[in-house]
Amino acid sequence: MKVNEFWPEDEEDLESEAETAEVEERSWQVEPEWAGTRLDLALARKYDDLSRSRVQTLIDEGQVQVNGQKIKANYKLKAGDEVNLQVPVPRPLTVEPEPIPLEVVYEDQDVIVINKPRGLVVHPAVGHWTGTLVNALLWHCKDLSGINGQLRPGIVHRLDRDTSGLLMVAKNDWAHQQLALQIKERSVNRRYLALVHGNITEPAGIVDAPIGRDPKDRQRMAVNVKNGKPAFTRYWVKERFGDYTLVECKLETGRTHQIRVHMAYLGYPVVGDPKYGPQKAHFGLAGQLLHAYLLGFKHPRTGEYLEFTAPLPAEMEDVLAQLRRRQA
Repeated sequence: MKVNEFWPEDEEDLESEAETAEVEERSWQVEPEWAGTRLDLALARKYDDLSRSRVQTLIDEGQVQVNGQKIKANYKLKAGDEVNLQVPVPRPLTVEPEPIPLEVVYEDQDVIVINKPRGLVVHPAVGHWTGTLVNALLWHCKDLSGINGQLRPGIVHRLDRDTSGLLMVAKNDWAHQQLALQIKERSVNRRYLALVHGNITEPAGIVDAPIGRDPKDRQRMAVNVKNGKPAFTRYWVKERFGDYTLVECKLETGRTHQIRVHMAYLGYPVVGDPKYGPQKAHFGLAGQLLHAYLLGFKHPRTGEYLEFTAPLPAEMEDVLAQLRRRQA
């Protein structure tokens, strides 16, 4: 079994990628014998620790410059070119337990369900090597599945840093495989509440639009891009406030930032989401008003259907109360 066999490739942590990491500066003045060689191929040959795919990623992310300019991977080098690289320094693959408080909704020998607060990163990544949900789980549980390796033990699915709500975690490999299979088969019931900009007039709708990495900004996802994967979201209007609408969303797929991307695609971005909505802060928020309020799945050992709900966080309740007072 491969370590990442049950880790969906669409569950990338783009939020963490955007954080500043420690980097190693490298520079190279191109010698005549390298003239005419593709940039990516030359760098992979010159630096033993960098594969060609890794070099291409660094180029795509703007971490490689030639003569002070960002350049494409197929650029043909010239003698005397000044090449500069910024290579992120790898961190040790160890995660330490930390006594971070957890709101445990359910726990047994196989699975634990957490109500994650907004602002808590799920697993260690660039810019967030400590203070994550995984650090807290290792302190609380001591036993988590090892399928996803040392940085993501037990993590079957994730929530964005600033999305609050319910998350299930596997405590052993058997449970992890069974839960991951349910996600793959789309039998896990995941429902969210989101406050969005704009007045949605229809009572319900379906968004069927592929999502992939934005070719113009690698820290964002986008709809209908060339590398997009199928993405399907159902939504229902719960409450209208004129310029804002409270909606319930049900994930049929689990693409990165799916609800945020799909609602913005419709013209109704999630309130407090500067990545896909207005840059100006609303209601003094520092993150999106998106809450995973319901989670249902079959218990990996017994097959019994379990369903949990989590109340809206106080911050989201306060904003809704403000909007209701305006309409009174």
